[in-house]
Amino acid sequence: MAVRLTRSRRTRLLISEAIHPEYRDVVATYSQGIEIELVPVPFDHHTGTTDPNAVRDALDEHTAALIVQYPNFFGQIEPLGQLAELIHGVGGHLVVSADPVAPGMIKPPGDFGADIVTAEGQSLGIPLMYGGPYVGLFATRMKHVRQMPGRIAGQTVDGEGRRGFVLTLQAREQHIRREKATSNICTNEALIATAVTIYLSAVGRHGLCQVAHLCYHKAHYLAQRLTSLDGYELAFQGPFVREFALRTPVPPAELNRYLWETHGIIGGYDVGRAYPQLENHWLLTATEMNTRADIERLVEAVARYPGSPASCR
Repeated sequence: MAVRLTRSRRTRLLISEAIHPEYRDVVATYSQGIEIELVPVPFDHHTGTTDPNAVRDALDEHTAALIVQYPNFFGQIEPLGQLAELIHGVGGHLVVSADPVAPGMIKPPGDFGADIVTAEGQSLGIPLMYGGPYVGLFATRMKHVRQMPGRIAGQTVDGEGRRGFVLTLQAREQHIRREKATSNICTNEALIATAVTIYLSAVGRHGLCQVAHLCYHKAHYLAQRLTSLDGYELAFQGPFVREFALRTPVPPAELNRYLWETHGIIGGYDVGRAYPQLENHWLLTATEMNTRADIERLVEAVARYPGSPASCR
């Protein structure tokens, strides 16, 4: 979509390395064979956010978009305003993969000038179900809405004045000229979308704000408790919302194995699996679903890990 929007044969996409590694793999798969060049942009190892200087160096007149995550894979809050200014300065678009809960307490991407925003709606009342089905969220500025992939449902009234819904902004090539269509595949996630709608209606605007604040405070409490243990420290400086990365004195894979086999606790993500330069880094989170007792149980289990500095005190 970003390439189409430039209307000038731009084919370079800058993609932050602070985006979820599996998201980056999917983008690489989708862009194969369609003359799109993916240019990775490194993150700052001090802040854990996309390096604006690296973005500036990579920009040129062939750049269609800059793709970032907000908050990013490490849970850090990206400087969207600065990044938007950089990409818009060369006529490109800012594409953001967003957490749909975080804007309950921090500015949404649109306030920083994002042109396209996507999100995964699983955290909006959908239980974990072995990887799916979930529901994707897709938003753009009104002036770009005709270039959105997929189908857009609009509200109208019929001849008798009754409310009805129709597929709107549909170009004829969607049905008769496949090579010019913006979407050729329809997926049905209506059940999950309905569940998300019910959840959002039930919690309301203030409830979503409360959920975001609960995630923030519980994650920060967990981070505070873990960093009080010898050998554990935050990997990055700067604000985070829910996820956070820790440097650990022991390999995370071994720690996770111990937590599961000894305490029945699923541990954090071993960041070194996707980022070899971040060996012995552990990614964790806490949400509104985690109680204080859950957090204390995890901290106590980590402190008892055999051979760790915390267990030897």
